[in-house]
Amino acid sequence: MLFNGLLDLPWWGVVLVTLVLVQITIAGVTLYLHRGQAHSAVDFHPVVSHFFRFWMWATTGMITKEWAAIHRKHHAKCETAEDPHSPQILGINKVLWTGVALYVKESHKPETMERYGHGTPDDWMERNVYTPMNKYGILVTLALQMTLFGVIPGFLVWGIQMLWIPFWAAGVINGIGHYWGYRNFECDDEARNITRFGLWIGGEELHNNHHAYPTSAKFSMRWHEFDLGWGYLQVLSALGLAKVRRAPPKVKLDPTKFEIDAATLQAVIQHRYDVLSRYAKHMKRSSSDELAKLRAKGMDSSAARAVRHWMHRDADEVPAQYRAALDHALESSPTLKTSWTMRQELAKIWARSTLTTEQLTAQLKDWCERAERSDVEPLVAFSRRLRSYA
Repeated sequence: MLFNGLLDLPWWGVVLVTLVLVQITIAGVTLYLHRGQAHSAVDFHPVVSHFFRFWMWATTGMITKEWAAIHRKHHAKCETAEDPHSPQILGINKVLWTGVALYVKESHKPETMERYGHGTPDDWMERNVYTPMNKYGILVTLALQMTLFGVIPGFLVWGIQMLWIPFWAAGVINGIGHYWGYRNFECDDEARNITRFGLWIGGEELHNNHHAYPTSAKFSMRWHEFDLGWGYLQVLSALGLAKVRRAPPKVKLDPTKFEIDAATLQAVIQHRYDVLSRYAKHMKRSSSDELAKLRAKGMDSSAARAVRHWMHRDADEVPAQYRAALDHALESSPTLKTSWTMRQELAKIWARSTLTTEQLTAQLKDWCERAERSDVEPLVAFSRRLRSYA
């Protein structure tokens, strides 16, 4: 009974079952709690929705309202002192290793639950079983797995399930996902894609993509990225068990369009993170050439790296220790200064919420005209492409 339960599985069978059980738990978190409940990006058939709710109760002890509320607050207060788990504020080690403790601490704040927990399940089962008895489910699961797999294998399977989400989701995604990785989009926080292949944690690894378009049910944005959770959704949708409400917007270009109008403005604002990303790519070659010239004139290599890194970010994001190097580079190179200045002005267009559509359209038109009068060829090409946004 210590090593052989009712199923009497070989060791590799227990490993295989563990992987399957963990994947179901991951699917419950990324599909039901995250994309469905927190962001309303997908609707599930009631049977599927309740299955995931039961599975979360049985394998994690997490309460739907708490999870959704804490995650919504994270988006609303990202990288500020009110963010429940920002490594930029609290430090990477604290979030990586004690992320679950931060989650529990935030779940005890009534104001967080009241403000951000709206729209989550509030039926009889939630009020009488899943919420007040949230710790009982994992004990039932422990007893069941010890019976099926044997006491020791069952406890190990249960332990892996209990640790998987607290470490990989609360620790790795909330920690490393805001600390290390690559960025497709210059969104308003430090969210990053940990890897191009979202397999290990159901697509949550594509964290920068998610923060750029939080209400999208699909996390992969580039051809080389893969979101396992989106694959699950495709299967459920084909079976009529899920309906995707929102997907990432696609940039539409009209090569014949040249005049800046309200439609251009709307498209640019909607795709603002993609616009800034493409701006950085357009200016990358000319910026690199200018920095090479400055290095030939004696610029320190570490200063050049700092300028290259911060050149295409918002001015208020540049750390104080790199500001002098950036200012020196901008004063030494008219091309770099033009690239920096135009980038800052472009980002301000969609930040001016008090202006009318006509005023913002006029500003975008003026921006394009000045870009096309500059002597910076990549800037001219970018402006002409911007005019074709439809």
